[in-house]
Amino acid sequence: MPLRILGISGSPRRGGNSETLLDICLSTARDRGASTEKFILNTMRFIPCQSCSEIRKDGRCKIQDEMQTLYPSIETADVVIVASPIFFGSVSAQTKMMIDRFQCQWLGINFFKSYKIEKRKQGVFICVEASERNSFLENAKAVIKNFFVTIGATYKYELFCQNVDEKGSVNSRNDCIEKAKEIGRLITER
Repeated sequence: MPLRILGISGSPRRGGNSETLLDICLSTARDRGASTEKFILNTMRFIPCQSCSEIRKDGRCKIQDEMQTLYPSIETADVVIVASPIFFGSVSAQTKMMIDRFQCQWLGINFFKSYKIEKRKQGVFICVEASERNSFLENAKAVIKNFFVTIGATYKYELFCQNVDEKGSVNSRNDCIEKAKEIGRLITER
């Protein structure tokens, strides 16, 4: 059975720098026999966590929107790659909104003890920023690490690409392109 790799693009800009690096990583993995799937959060119709007063106790979110298509893909993936640009010192709003919708799962695991992670997976974080503020990357990384713990993923690889802002500017950054290819290779090694 081929390795299942899920890519999640959290950029509001289609074909932007973070999505470009995600696509390179996914393409490299696909060339090595992996099965890949990609979600573009900005094209999905879903609402932020509503902190429902009447929640399900099984770790599942009761809101019926397009997040319901993402949950099973994350559960069955062997590798989850999240790609996001830095916005105001952290992940994009789209990425954070998706992560917040895992609050029910976190409660199911840690509070109700009703949700069990069936499949361990690897987690990869791809992040681009216009500046060289390492504190922004560290803040975003902390958010992603918490998300990965909740979905049963080990934070395995990261690609931080700084000083990229204009759409397509990452294409002149061979260091970032090569790192995306390297991660695509590494995640397919068993």
